Amino acid sequence: MMVDMSRQKLKQRATISAVADDAGVSRAAVSKVLNNAYGVSDALRQKVEASIARLGYRPSVAARGMRGKTFTFGVLLGGIENPLVSEIVRGISSVAESGGYKVVMAMGRYKQPLESGMIESMIDLRLDGVILIAPRLPDEVLDHFAQQIPMVVIGHHQPSAGSFDTVNCDDAKGAELAVFALAKRGYRDISMLSMPQPDTNDANIVTMREIGYKAAMEGLGLNRYTRIIYMPSEQQDRVRTLKKFVSGDERPRAIFCWSDLDAIPMIDAVRNAKISVPEDLAVIGYDNSSLASLSLFDLTSVDQLGVEQGKASAHTILSRIAGRVNAEHIVLQPTLILRSSH
Repeated sequence: MMVDMSRQKLKQRATISAVADDAGVSRAAVSKVLNNAYGVSDALRQKVEASIARLGYRPSVAARGMRGKTFTFGVLLGGIENPLVSEIVRGISSVAESGGYKVVMAMGRYKQPLESGMIESMIDLRLDGVILIAPRLPDEVLDHFAQQIPMVVIGHHQPSAGSFDTVNCDDAKGAELAVFALAKRGYRDISMLSMPQPDTNDANIVTMREIGYKAAMEGLGLNRYTRIIYMPSEQQDRVRTLKKFVSGDERPRAIFCWSDLDAIPMIDAVRNAKISVPEDLAVIGYDNSSLASLSLFDLTSVDQLGVEQGKASAHTILSRIAGRVNAEHIVLQPTLILRSSH
């Protein structure tokens, strides 16, 4: 596992008493330092902060609540390549602004150590909560951080989670909508273009879309046509893979792409190869991005309600900050936006 934490370490968390003992001061003195109280000497602050760093102490959610709100919560993005992210952030910002909250954003670049470090920084800054958008962190690490700060996770299907909330669109259902729409047009040889996922959990959105694709193909009696084609992670390799795919003998009659991020380049590659869409290859994407509606692509795509996901996550983090303790798991229903590509 890439995250620099063992299961045993996750179960261990220094207490304020341990910090006090290590620093040789009272619990009250540690609290004053944590609260940035008036009159704390530099010597006391340095002694306590040294013990905090040495022990890896992080305040509990309850202790944070006692210190009062900052009226600021964090949003951790994986990246900004997908236009859907901007829609989610727009929804979050609108609710935060109306509720009198500020939003601090950070980017984890889909790397586990960096994501962990960013969340730790948000905890250190004493933000009131954090919203994670499609994190790569394992369930146990998410739970570890959720013990320390109110947390809502978007793009992570874990309805059993008790320490944090989740907001998702029904990704399996979205994939089923795409397959059913292709089958309705008479296509049987329907493949899926996907992305390999880390093996830290099976709760990510891409895995759920693969599950929906397989279920739909089985339900339609098209098992023998079921095929998932995985794209490489490097951009140059992705371009070569698409070119090889569209010109190869094994090209299916129709394809469902896990995201418009690959569906748009797919249509571009097909047309550059003088292949017609949908006459020679029908294509359906996922996200209903702004490019999908352009006449150049006119891409049929699954709308997963980015703005609504953002609004729901912001309302959820605010209720969590206000004291709600029971986990909420919100699932929105996707829709298929029909255009000419299928």
